[in-house]
Amino acid sequence: MENNFITSLGTCMPSTLSVLSGSLSLLYYSHIPIIIISFLFGMFVLMIGRDKLLSKIFFFLSFSFALWSILDLFTWLSSDSRVIMFAWSLTTLIEALVFLGSFYFVYVFAEKRDISFKYKILAAILVTPLIIIIPTKLNLLAFNYDDCYSLENIHATYYKYFIEIVSSLGIFSFLIIKIRKSDAFFKKQLILLAAGIFLFLLSFFVAVFLSSYLADMGYLRGYSFEMYGLVGVLVFLGMLGYMIVKFGAFNIKIIGVQALVVSLFILIASQFAFIQNPINRALTSITLMLVTIFGFNLINSVKKEIKQKEALAHANNEINERKNQLQRISDYLSVANSKLKELDNAKTEFVSIVAHQLQSPPTTIKGYSMLLSEGNYGELTLEQKDIIQKIFNANEQQVAFVDDLLSVSRLESGRVIFNFEKYQMGEICQEVIDNLFVKAKDKSLYLEFNKQMVPEVSVDRAKMREAVSNLVDNAIKYTKRGGVKLSLTICSLGGERCIRGNHLRIMVSDTGIGIPIDEMPRLFSKFSRGKDVKRLNANGTGLGLYVVKMITEGNRGKVWVESDGEGKGSRFIIELPI
Repeated sequence: MENNFITSLGTCMPSTLSVLSGSLSLLYYSHIPIIIISFLFGMFVLMIGRDKLLSKIFFFLSFSFALWSILDLFTWLSSDSRVIMFAWSLTTLIEALVFLGSFYFVYVFAEKRDISFKYKILAAILVTPLIIIIPTKLNLLAFNYDDCYSLENIHATYYKYFIEIVSSLGIFSFLIIKIRKSDAFFKKQLILLAAGIFLFLLSFFVAVFLSSYLADMGYLRGYSFEMYGLVGVLVFLGMLGYMIVKFGAFNIKIIGVQALVVSLFILIASQFAFIQNPINRALTSITLMLVTIFGFNLINSVKKEIKQKEALAHANNEINERKNQLQRISDYLSVANSKLKELDNAKTEFVSIVAHQLQSPPTTIKGYSMLLSEGNYGELTLEQKDIIQKIFNANEQQVAFVDDLLSVSRLESGRVIFNFEKYQMGEICQEVIDNLFVKAKDKSLYLEFNKQMVPEVSVDRAKMREAVSNLVDNAIKYTKRGGVKLSLTICSLGGERCIRGNHLRIMVSDTGIGIPIDEMPRLFSKFSRGKDVKRLNANGTGLGLYVVKMITEGNRGKVWVESDGEGKGSRFIIELPI
């Protein structure tokens, strides 16, 4: 029999109706309520969100399923072969559209944007063969008059199943990826969507497939198993309804308020058809007007509340995003800091190696300079002795610089071990004064030491002597007239001002060039020197005060500088815990 939708058969054999009679009541309950629910729910969502792509896709999906159910209902209820062939031929296409529409809905819901054009072209390419073969034998081969059903072409059936399987795999692969990447709030929505769409597609696919398979195998008479599978759409709609209530996916609050106001308006307005008394009509009119006014205000109030909550939720999301960004920045800075520490250690090691290599030549130069000056290689003229002395002085500066480099290298690398013992700082300070007295006298400067009896302190003797010596030596270098004074005092919370509790204070004061306030914070930094300092002593290394700071802190002390301004001298102060 040719499949041209208008067969020569008028009706099926009466035996078919007897097959249907036992399931006829179930057929009405399995199809008609679901058709109505799907269509109305799709229209409802489209009306409240007609400008949203997601609402349009959901309407297309629900309408496609309702249309498929209508066509399927015709294949069951009609005994006209023309109606059955027409309805049956279209179900193949509608089934594929339901699965493709489900993928489209899931994608837009998860990504909050439309699918790319190339995927739309791909979907069109997949559907086009089904559209072309609808009125041909490639879709339906013939009509079975005895059992009143169409004979399907197996190739079309398999192609339809191929589209359904590919769509299903695409949906769940995409959802799994999105669920892993989403935040906790949106992840719950995606999980509910995945559960609902899975049950819907699974029941729809299995019911249709098993119905055909079991009927073909002879286990079922007809396709009565198919009507049970349509219940799956209720699961999907129910899950989507829960999402609406739980997460506000379609603004259920405003929808409910609008529905309530409209229902009250219709209910009150319908009373005009039954009211005969003019007074009742007037009261009903007033009631209708009040309901309209209050309903309008209520809807606006709910809209404002929803906007405020959305703004708050958006602000929370922004805060969380900023927190995540700060965490990423913190992680990056932590890695960068580790690398910088590695580079700093490598630099310190390099400086240490270079300083060690530089120690040998100055020592040789110093030895031969002294031999030449003492006349071991013959008598020298005054001019020659002056040149040798200049060489000796320059070499001494080089030796001091190498010593400072080595000290910094050892201190920064942690290779210096502090040997703490109880000492009288007065004795250490006296040694410094004795060693530098001649240097101060050569510059016509006084060098005084205000020695007092102070308690012993636990320090590394050699290193503290080096620190105090550096401070006194610097004071002599940068003082042109006047002198330098070294003093020891006890600093307590109840007495003279101190930084921390009871401490021993060592102060080196001078009448030198002074220090500007803006230069004080960086004075103890590595290679840092004041502008006037460079003018008076161009050969300084900028490491002396940095070494003093590290030695003092290594002895659990603190060092700082005070000055009343340029030309008014300076006071370098060390405090050590008693």
